[in-house]
Amino acid sequence: MRESLAERRRCLNLSHEAVAERANISRAYYSNVEAGRKDPSFKVMKRIADALDSRVDDLFFNYDVPNRNDGQCVIAVH
Repeated sequence: MRESLAERRRCLNLSHEAVAERANISRAYYSNVEAGRKDPSFKVMKRIADALDSRVDDLFFNYDVPNRNDGQCVIAVH
């Protein structure tokens, strides 16, 4: 999970603060989720995925299929 969140955030040129603001959570909480120190509820996963213009299953669940959301960023979730 950590790599896909960080990769997607960097791909969109967003800071931790920007993602947290978009998801209506604190920067510290988002940083902890991205680092794997916190396990968010599904509701928070959905808000983070929306903030990253992605889908919950693409960011938080392990699949070997690459994710193409906008034709520019490809993230393989492992």
